[in-house]
Amino acid sequence: MARPGGVVIASRRFWAFAQTDGTILEGEIPQLPGPLTRVPILRGLTRLAASFAPLAMGGGVARRGERGLLGLALVVPAAAVLLPVRAQLAVGLTLVVVLLAWLFRGKTLSLHGAEHRAIGACEDRTMVETWEARTRPSRFSRRCGTNFAALALTTGLLLYAVFPAARDAAWSFPISLVVLGLTMELWFLIQAAPPRAAGILLAPGLALQRLTTREPSPEQTQLALSAVASVLRRELDP
Repeated sequence: MARPGGVVIASRRFWAFAQTDGTILEGEIPQLPGPLTRVPILRGLTRLAASFAPLAMGGGVARRGERGLLGLALVVPAAAVLLPVRAQLAVGLTLVVVLLAWLFRGKTLSLHGAEHRAIGACEDRTMVETWEARTRPSRFSRRCGTNFAALALTTGLLLYAVFPAARDAAWSFPISLVVLGLTMELWFLIQAAPPRAAGILLAPGLALQRLTTREPSPEQTQLALSAVASVLRRELDP
């Protein structure tokens, strides 16, 4: 997760926020109860919710006002089902514009590229070489949330095509949860697939990353690598 003031890297258990002022915030990801990790759809929704812990928790990477905006982004779609369809569309588009402006302000785009480069360096076992700028992993990543958003859009369109009744306004919120849960199940499968197959399935999201990332500077890449190192240190600590 790229932020205007740094880069957040998260594993299943830990997160680290390397900030442009040189400090690193560290925290833990809430762990799911055992049964929830085995129920399809539900496990994906709970994993998705847990991934927002660095943003949602006090002492995390977001200020109080930003956490309030994130809360509104979750509540408004549920409340919007009471509105006429055109009003729902207007509310949805406004919310998307506000969130995009919030997510990609400042130097977020280049830090987003740094985030991907650091993750690629970790996966390729070239963190030292990348730190020293002797190699430059791609700024595009198959783990990026942009890929997830593209998958979710496709899943939603297919679901509405198969079940026309799902277009009813009263069903919009529960259907959205089903779409997210199904997308997470698909996400798990794709992330475990061979790189070439995953690249084909994630092609739309990877193309969108040309808009959501910029080429990072060596210093920005080092910043992201610092966050990766913080998470790895705690994951590998016996």
